[in-house]
Amino acid sequence: MSLDLDARQRAMLQEMGVHVWWPATEPVSDRQFAIENEVPSAHSEGATSQNHVSDLSPAARPAVVRHGIIPVKSDPAPVPVGLTDLPLGITGMDWPALAAAVAQCQACAMCQGRRAPVLAVPSQPTQCDWLVLGDPPDESQERFGLPFVEDAGKLLDNMLRAVGVSRLQPVAGLALPLAGPSGRAYLSHVVKCRPALSRIPEVQELAKCANYLNREIELIRPKVILAMGRFAMQLLLSETPPAAALLPLGKLRGKVYRYQGVPVVLTYPPSYLLRSGQDKARAWADLCLAAGVAQGEHLSE
Repeated sequence: MSLDLDARQRAMLQEMGVHVWWPATEPVSDRQFAIENEVPSAHSEGATSQNHVSDLSPAARPAVVRHGIIPVKSDPAPVPVGLTDLPLGITGMDWPALAAAVAQCQACAMCQGRRAPVLAVPSQPTQCDWLVLGDPPDESQERFGLPFVEDAGKLLDNMLRAVGVSRLQPVAGLALPLAGPSGRAYLSHVVKCRPALSRIPEVQELAKCANYLNREIELIRPKVILAMGRFAMQLLLSETPPAAALLPLGKLRGKVYRYQGVPVVLTYPPSYLLRSGQDKARAWADLCLAAGVAQGEHLSE
């Protein structure tokens, strides 16, 4: 379809909500538009309001006409409305209160259009030696209401099982493993919401949701945090020199960091490992490092 549209066609498209894009340069006057595009003036014989540029809405007026193709600018992105402050007293919440606060949270734009937050909390105070932290939830995790599900979740479960650890949250009706803290892993996400239009979280959004994560850490009391993914890494390395957090994950793995006083080990997310099997050996080395940290080794690094 040609985009060499006249003024009437542009107006009709604007009314239909169809936006036509073209690289814009300098704006032109109504008179210049009429001259260069041979549009009759308001006083010309046969002129109508349909083909006169002055009758177009400001949003439909052209920005450039020298090539005979007129861009129609879209409306600016809407500013999120209805956002509120973080709930008070997060640092003193128990598991039910924390889950309720997350479910009602409207503190950042990540909540816009979400169907449900992803936070699977235990029903009672529970200590886990492992906290596995992933990137923002995807569609399947939002649908199940659980972190690390489907094929990526199965791969993670197999990885943890290989070092004698099982996730705390039940999956598909499976009973919780009868294990002590050393054999349990609590799984969570660096942010709890998946917005209607998928996008990456901004720095301030990571920082706001970290208030919930910090309380999760206080309740779980992990001996090691296994960070799986770029945004989990970005948050957990916020206490390290800023230059370090700018490096790719592959350059940062293999070391022990700290967040809120808890040792942190970085590795690849299972969704990535499903696509890039060549890095599974490195992920296994990271897992063994985390297991050693949980047992009190490597804490001087």
